[in-house]
Formats: sequence, C-alpha cells, structure tokens
Amino acid sequence: MAERSRRTVRDLRRGNRARVLQRLYFDGPLSRQELGPATGLSSGSISNVVAELASEGLLEEAGIVDSDGGRPRTLLRIAPGGGLFVGIDIGETRVRVELFDLSLTELARTDRLLAQHGYDVERIVGHVRSGVSDVLRDAGADPRMLLGIGIGVPGIIERDAPADAGGPGAVVHGQTIGWSAVPFERLLREAVAVPAEVPFFIDNGAKTLGQAEMWFGGGRGAGAAAVALIGSGVGASVNRGDVLDEDLSNAALEWGHTTVQLRGRRCRCGSTGCLEAYAGAEAMRERWQEAGGPLSPDADDETALAALLEAAYPGPGGAAPDPVAVSILDETAECLGAALADLVNLFLPERILVGGWAGLLIGPHLLPEIRRYARAYALEHAAARTTIDLGHLGPDAVTVGAATLPLADFLARGGTRPAPKPFPDAVAGPGAGFESPASPGPSPSGSAAPAPDTTSAMASARRVTRERAARLGM
Repeated sequence: MAERSRRTVRDLRRGNRARVLQRLYFDGPLSRQELGPATGLSSGSISNVVAELASEGLLEEAGIVDSDGGRPRTLLRIAPGGGLFVGIDIGETRVRVELFDLSLTELARTDRLLAQHGYDVERIVGHVRSGVSDVLRDAGADPRMLLGIGIGVPGIIERDAPADAGGPGAVVHGQTIGWSAVPFERLLREAVAVPAEVPFFIDNGAKTLGQAEMWFGGGRGAGAAAVALIGSGVGASVNRGDVLDEDLSNAALEWGHTTVQLRGRRCRCGSTGCLEAYAGAEAMRERWQEAGGPLSPDADDETALAALLEAAYPGPGGAAPDPVAVSILDETAECLGAALADLVNLFLPERILVGGWAGLLIGPHLLPEIRRYARAYALEHAAARTTIDLGHLGPDAVTVGAATLPLADFLARGGTRPAPKPFPDAVAGPGAGFESPASPGPSPSGSAAPAPDTTSAMASARRVTRERAARLGM
C-alpha cells in the first residue's frame, strides 16, 4: 500500500510539471499568476513546480510586466538551452537531419541526396549516422543534452516489435520503397553514436507532417484536420483534438494507395489505379516522359516537376503553354480533388492542408482546380464546412514534425529524462559506452571501443529489400 501511495504522489508531481511545461510551451511567456487558471493548479503547486523546473534549467525568466495596482509580475518561458532534439526526414529524394533546441529553433542541418531508386537500407542508416554526427559537430552541441531523435519515414510502422519480427523497437514495412520488416530502430541503435538513454521515435512521415501543422501551422486550433503529404510518393494523416488534449489522435493513412482509376496506371506498390500513380512527383515525371516531354532520361523528380510546371505555366512573355503538360497537371488536380473528397466524406475535417515538397510546388498553380474537383466529388454539406489550403510550415515541416515526437514525450513526462531503453546487449550501439561528445570512449580495458557488429542485421535488411524489390519489378 505504501509503494502504491508513493507511485501516486510521483505521478501527480509529474502531471503537475507536465501541465506547467505544456502551457508555457504553447502559450508562454506567462506569469505565475497566469499559470494558475491556465493549469488548474494552486499557487503553492505552481511555485513548487516552477522552482523545480528552473533549478533543472528548463525554465527561465522572460521579463517583467506591470500588474493592475500590484507588484510587477515576472514572466516565465521555456529555456531554449534546456535540451536538444534531432528531427530527421527520410524522404524519397533526400535524408534531411536537423538539430533543434528546446524551443524548436533550428541550430544546424544537413542534407544527404538520394539517387533515383537508391533506397538501400544500409545507405539510409549510414546517412542518419553521419547526419546526426554532423549537426552535433556543426552546432558545437553536447550529445548528452539530447532528449530524443525523431524520424519520419515512408511506410507502415510496427512499434515495439518482438525479436522474431525484427525487434526490439520499431520495424518499418515500406512496400513502395522495397522495405519489408526492416528492423530500423535496432539498426539505428547499433549505428548512431549517442548516449544510450537517448530515445528514438520512428513514425510515418505524413504523420509527423500532420503533427507539425497541428502544433505550429495551419492546423492550430482545428478540432479535426487532414494533412496531405505529396512528394515523390503520397500520404496523409488525420488529426483530431487540441494540441494539449490527452485524447488527441493522429493517424497516418496510406492515402496514396486508394484507388482513383479502375484498371488505371500501375503503381509502384504493385496495384493499379492508385492516387500515387497519378499525383506523386515520380508518377508525374514518368507520365510526362511517356507523353514525349523534353526531359533527360536521368532527370530527378524535383527537376522534372519544376520543368513540367514551367512548360504548363510559362509566365508573361514566355512561350505558349504546353498542352500536354497542361493536360497532365489537370488530370493530377482532378485525381487529388477526388481523393481529398474521400477524406472529406470519411473524416469530416474542418481543414485540409496540402504539404510536402511537391504539394507546395504544384499548389500555387493547381489549388483552385483541386478545390473545385473536391467540391464536385464530395458530399455538399461536408464540403461546405471544409477548407482546403496549403500547409503553412514549408518543405521542412516533416523534419520539424519528427522533432515533435520526442518533444511530445518530453512534455508528457513533465520534463524528466527517459531511462535507457532495455535493448539486448547484442544490439547496444556506439552510445552504450558514450563518454564524450568526441568519441564513444574507451572500453573497460582501456583500448578503443570496438565498432558494433551490424553485419548480420544489415545483411538481413538488404536481403528482404532485394526480395521485395524483385517481386515489385523495381
């Protein structure tokens, strides 16, 4: 009974800390007097929690404001230097790694470009390993200040998979990129040189984009919003609840693999008629090449999409619009509008936001037509209460959203740091012996710590990738 009572007190204290941190994070700076009604805590509890958090370097003073006839009030805010997060966007044209402080201000970034069809597991793990090392070095940051690493990746994520399914940790099933049961978290823990207690949070890239827009962008304040990610591939997430609501749900959808054309184009997932086979940047490039568009055979998706838009919308004084390019983009707009109508009818969102690098590129040209087609295909009442706009956070939104994964966990835990995740010794990576920002540190015998043995896991990941690619004809 005594142990149960101690747990209850500890949980209550952590909950009080979480309330204060969350309110200051999203609504601050605030005074102690304002924190009371904002959190529902007593003035005594506020004083205790603020003192604790300030002593841990998580809060700092942000100036003084006059009060109505009373003493001036000190404003409090989250201390940016209280911790670090890494956000990683594993896209289909590049791997982007960014380092953020506790306020999610970017401190450093690096990009690793991916060659066409270059989605080799070992290559991606190597890009993450070197990218994390580079941003920490470039910012002069101490890895021991890391509160977590968030990663957005294409595919379906199986969390806490058992060992016989590729665990422990998150396993990625990315059919369109040739990943089948890739033990991604285990591979990263073996490879990335960070302290053992630093947690990894791996989720679908569309979900991280949605969370970023809900927290800081066009979804802020909406009860329900759908966020579409259009890049080389296509995905979406549906988000419900206020950012501080414990019942908030944020679900990734394989929206790109819903059918928009019966017996249509072959999709890289192996099916036919998928939205991604028409609206993804890779598919738009292929369709223009098939129609005789003036593209070099080795043009990447970003170059091809920019050229397609230039051909369709040459601007004042330019050449006449290319009718083939115009036709391809109109078909893309209709497919997107019809697929967004499905989201409207199924989920009744207040807002739909279109993001991703390709979505932001085509949006200024196609958004009016996308809206028109969505209204034509959706139920009238549902469409009338839904707005469709571009995302507000730009092409970095997936990376920011990835960083919110460890941030959300940190805030929910009241600013306490996580204990090391119980991984078997066989997969303890460079961080297991971490002693300094410069190196993993010496082994107990005094010699240099040996490199982790990742050969078996990498070989297994490469094998399932090759098998999946062969089945899909990639």
